[in-house]
Amino acid sequence: MVAIPMLASTLLLASLGLAAPVIDARQSTACFVVGTTTLPAEVATAVTAIQNNVTCDAKTTTIGKVPDVTSGGIKFSDINFATSSQTPLAFATSKFATATPLASSNLTLFQNQLNVYVATEAGLRSTASSLAIKAPKFFLSYQIARIKTAQNIAITDPGQTVQHLLGKVTKNAGSAETAATLAAITALSTQLS
Repeated sequence: MVAIPMLASTLLLASLGLAAPVIDARQSTACFVVGTTTLPAEVATAVTAIQNNVTCDAKTTTIGKVPDVTSGGIKFSDINFATSSQTPLAFATSKFATATPLASSNLTLFQNQLNVYVATEAGLRSTASSLAIKAPKFFLSYQIARIKTAQNIAITDPGQTVQHLLGKVTKNAGSAETAATLAAITALSTQLS
């Protein structure tokens, strides 16, 4: 008999729009998601994928109210594009350069760098803050796709291919980015060995 009133109250809350979306429940467990703005599904999925690999320093913030995050020994504050005098992509191309030959690049290092960028982006999105972080974040994803290609690691997600991510990088480039920076990034798409 108790189950019927509980079910009825759950349905009533849901019909009134008072039930929390599933995305909010998932994002609330990540230490870096500090706001209440619902994350887009793609970002919420990324949060779920990285949250067990990312720790937060609650005493230190980096951008906005987002705590400094660490993954695999990489701290966001050590690779924070926002503290540089360079544009976001100029910073990314200099800070996140790959090795020569490309296949000898440290994929784990790049993944940990991406993890802290994804975590910080999620924190910013949860507070409805600036998204200038997207350009360097996509550049890191782009570099990972290039490294995987050079290391003969299959990329099964069409959204993670070199060409798709090149489009994401250029689409999210700010107006301050130079034609030379964009041309250099585009040229990297053909350097896959």
